[in-house]
Amino acid sequence: MDKPSRRSRGSVTVQDVARAAGVSAMTVSRVVNGGTNVRDTTRAAVLTAIKRLNYCPNSAARSLAAGDATQIGLLYSNPSLGYLSNFLIGALEGARKVRCHLVLEACDGDSAHAQAEAARRFASTAVEGVILPPPLSDSAAVRAELDAAGIPSVAVATGLPQPGRPSVRIDDFAASRAMTQHLIDHGHRRIGFIRGDPNNGASGERWRGFAAAIGDAGIDPSTMPVAQGDFTFRSGMVAGEFLIDRADRPTAIFASNDDMAAAVISVAHRRGLQVPADLSVAGFDDTSLATTTWPEITTVRQPITAMAEAAVELLLARIRDRRSPPGDVEDRVLEHALVFRESSGPVAPARTVPGRVVGATR
Repeated sequence: MDKPSRRSRGSVTVQDVARAAGVSAMTVSRVVNGGTNVRDTTRAAVLTAIKRLNYCPNSAARSLAAGDATQIGLLYSNPSLGYLSNFLIGALEGARKVRCHLVLEACDGDSAHAQAEAARRFASTAVEGVILPPPLSDSAAVRAELDAAGIPSVAVATGLPQPGRPSVRIDDFAASRAMTQHLIDHGHRRIGFIRGDPNNGASGERWRGFAAAIGDAGIDPSTMPVAQGDFTFRSGMVAGEFLIDRADRPTAIFASNDDMAAAVISVAHRRGLQVPADLSVAGFDDTSLATTTWPEITTVRQPITAMAEAAVELLLARIRDRRSPPGDVEDRVLEHALVFRESSGPVAPARTVPGRVVGATR
């Protein structure tokens, strides 16, 4: 049998390998980059798929051997696997298109010390620039280490642009405001809100958008039930229990990401509530979790993959044109969209379930 051409080998993507091995794209990347946090059986399955598909992990790696490839880093610590998977796919595709070598580094802690240490590891390598997805895109400790080492970076999903630093984001304020207005248009007047990581700028913008829409409806935002989360499913469970078990249970809950929205739906099911008949739920991001939860989640679609690709493009331009003045940077705002699915609907009349009456009162 003839060997596959270079063109056919290059057409195999990390997603193809992930599907063949029955794992996530992130796991494939860990194996390719020599990560240790992978089970032996999983590593074997990925390597088998790579061999069977004749996958070349990174076309830039061939150029690197010849000394003409640019190495760029991606420093991550996002707790949402769905978000990270989409982001990694975009970053890998962006690096392939511009023939860069992408190096991944995980930050294993939330403290400023852990974040600074992770950034220092990059500073000691040949990496020429770093992409910072949330929440590290808002980390002052990471920025300080990279700036001290003279390594440019691009911040992704920061909520607001950062002076002197290229960024890629959506208008989180407008997106959250529009989703809240959607719930208001369906008759909801008591809407619970679950905040995200307080250290993440986008989280703050989503809260501001929610409060603005509530205020536009003539309601005092301070009267709305609010719970603090940190973008994890577990925090969404705790916040969901707090909001749903209130005597004045909200008729809708808007969570700052899909992981927490899915957790709210899980709590509602355990409490005998029907979604959306008794409780409407909305999320943010439109990760794979939004369509693997029942019912599927109404959410804000953030173009995570495209944002990662754009970050690679901006970073490479910054690396290749170091003559640009520090203030001459680009803040690229991509389009978002509202995605309406089965988890949200109009306020329904109250109904009786064993032990209590559920349903909305406006």
